[in-house]
Amino acid sequence: MILYLINLILALIWVIVTGSFTFLNLVFGFLLGAAALFLIRFQVGDRKHFLRAWLVAKLALFFLVELMRSAWKVATLVLYPNMNLKPGIFAYKLRAETDFEITLLANMITLTPGTLSVDVSDDRSTLYVHALDCSDPSANRADIHNGFEKMILEAFR
Repeated sequence: MILYLINLILALIWVIVTGSFTFLNLVFGFLLGAAALFLIRFQVGDRKHFLRAWLVAKLALFFLVELMRSAWKVATLVLYPNMNLKPGIFAYKLRAETDFEITLLANMITLTPGTLSVDVSDDRSTLYVHALDCSDPSANRADIHNGFEKMILEAFR
């Protein structure tokens, strides 16, 4: 985690040195700092930094794809004249354990059109999710299990 902070500091130094305080220049400085840290990764001792950065980027890209796919699915469901929807709430058994992982999963589910995180059980083992089409709750559970939760656990464990 300390390498992320160092990378951010290197990016801020880059922005200050170049005198261009734009978001694009900050991103370029972050990438430049990541490249510099990659070159000295054996001396620094944390090789997981780059793998984790890749997995977080992969999670973000997966979320954007799922966001577009769900938006398209909801739009076609709503525009179809014979809406055969079966909304409902289903319980999802969590593998995520930390507050961060559970919160990130719940927010990703909520931000995806057609689903909404309703509640987390007191023992933090079950997430209750409302789905616009809950005709097959086991398929909805499998989508969460093999999609968002799997990628969150890969990226942050």
